[in-house]
Amino acid sequence: MLKNSSILITGGTGSFGHTFVPLTLAKYNPRRLVIFSRDEMKQWEMAKLYNVDNRVRFFIGDVRDKDRLMRALDGIDFVVHAAATKIVPTAEYNPFECVKTNIMGAMNLIDACIDQNVKRVVALSTDKASSPANLYGATKLASDKLFVAGNSYSGHNDTRFAVVRYGNVMGSRGSVIPFFLSIAEKGVLPITDVRMTRFMITLEQGVDLVWHAFEDMIGGEIYVKKIPSMKITEIAKAIAPEAHHDIVGIRPGEKLHEQMIGTEDALHTYEYTDHYKILPAIHNWSEDPERINNGKKVSQDFIYSSDNNPEWMSVETLRTWIEQNRNKIGKV
Repeated sequence: MLKNSSILITGGTGSFGHTFVPLTLAKYNPRRLVIFSRDEMKQWEMAKLYNVDNRVRFFIGDVRDKDRLMRALDGIDFVVHAAATKIVPTAEYNPFECVKTNIMGAMNLIDACIDQNVKRVVALSTDKASSPANLYGATKLASDKLFVAGNSYSGHNDTRFAVVRYGNVMGSRGSVIPFFLSIAEKGVLPITDVRMTRFMITLEQGVDLVWHAFEDMIGGEIYVKKIPSMKITEIAKAIAPEAHHDIVGIRPGEKLHEQMIGTEDALHTYEYTDHYKILPAIHNWSEDPERINNGKKVSQDFIYSSDNNPEWMSVETLRTWIEQNRNKIGKV
């Protein structure tokens, strides 16, 4: 589907974009891949990696600016929406800015994609959008709802929207792994709560889920990857087995466990081999055979959270992954 197409990724200079771009270029050979973001220095640094590849283009802009989006989306077939204000404490202390980017930006992108006849849009979401306990999660829940509803808002246009949702991305710049690695030699690691658990997903798995969404989507689906969990204390043990743990308490807006599917969504959730799919409650789309596509409906009391996950990552597995990926952990 993506072969010889024009693709745009918002927030494309972030961790996801740095993985999505080379993998997509190699697998699908798109005609054009546009990096849309507002940080000129990040674009300048990323452009050095592709200075001989005329398929990769860079476009300065902000999802808050609908006119700029309209210009950037001219001739674009597929969009990945990765732009967001996503650091939990930052969102708590700068709520208006978070709303402008995550909600108003989503509205601008939906409108612009419809007006420019984009074929398919996949928006990146987060576990924090399920039963949100912080402003970031609340804005991403609103964003998810907007993208789902965009499929009925598009009218006669063929633009279709879907969402992918996953948890903690292993080794990304804002994650705990590079932070622990940076202070491991001190012999003390700060632990928020010994009970805390987190989902673990690689950026490559996240990219694969986006590719799957583009191929599978009819419109309005939320895709949730099946991934393992770890306790925060086990993550610390994998990085610095001899370090002392200093219990510092949970930060404002932080959850004890990550949740990607709550009981409210279970009524419309179907299970597949390596993922779940939450179907829209509107328009009876959750009963649509084409969207269900041989999925098995989960139980009404189903919850997919990092503490009740049947799959767990071992300390040894994480330690091996760190050694294999040490050169790129925390870089983007």
